[in-house]
Order: sequence, then C-alpha cells, then structure tokens
Amino acid sequence: MTTNQPAALARTAASQLTLRRFLALDAVVTGTNALAYLAFSGPLGRFLGAGSGLLLGLGAFLAVYAGCVALLAARPRPPALGVRAVVDANLAWAAVSFVALGLWLTPTTAGAVWTVLQALTVAGFALLQYAALNGSSPGVIARSGSPR
Repeated sequence: MTTNQPAALARTAASQLTLRRFLALDAVVTGTNALAYLAFSGPLGRFLGAGSGLLLGLGAFLAVYAGCVALLAARPRPPALGVRAVVDANLAWAAVSFVALGLWLTPTTAGAVWTVLQALTVAGFALLQYAALNGSSPGVIARSGSPR
C-alpha cells in the first residue's frame, strides 16, 4: 500500500467493523438521552436546572440525530462523508455545550456536571470515530498528531 492511496481504499474490514461499532454506540447513547429528555423533561429539567421546553427540543433533535447515526452504522461500509459529518457534529455539540454552560445556562450542580460529562463523552465518540475512519487507533493520532 502506498501513502497516496485514498483513505477509503486503505480502510480494512476490521476498521470498518470498529467504525460501525462506535457509530452504533453513539446512536444508542444519543437515543437513550433523547428518550429520557422526551419522557422525563419535567423532572429532569428540575434536577438539571434546565427548562422542560429546552429538554423537549433537545430530545426531539437528538432522536432524529440518533436515527441518522444508526442508519449510518447499519451500512456495511459507512460513507466517509457521512462519518465526517457525525464527527464534526459531535465536536460542535461538545463545544456548544461548554459555551452554553459558560454563557447562558444556569444549571444546578448536577446539571453542570451532566453538561461537562456529556460533552466529554460526545467528544470522545468523535475521536474514536475519526480514528476508526482513518484506520488508526486513538493512540496513534495522539502520538503523531495526525492519522496515518
């Protein structure tokens, strides 16, 4: 294999399976959050210090997003463009979570902790998905600064 080879050709069956698993896990976690926000927006809103309307809106958005990620995970070879869109969306979600926490949300302590933990989880999914898309491990990216 040469280094000029397109990334899509360099991906192995093992990296495809890994990628699909990370996408599926992302879809399950996101879908679970969506269902919780939709079903329990009132009690969760009080616990987290967020309005129930905000949680309902986030729940609806996350339900659609989780469905799209699940469809991508179900493909034998998820298209790189779609995976990159998920990675970018996950990174944007994490960044907006931190910005919202600093600028306009006034959560309870539990809500602040939840916001940070979910943002870090989503950023972790982005890193794992990016690494799997490029056929490398997260450790390789961290050591070299770029995928192989």
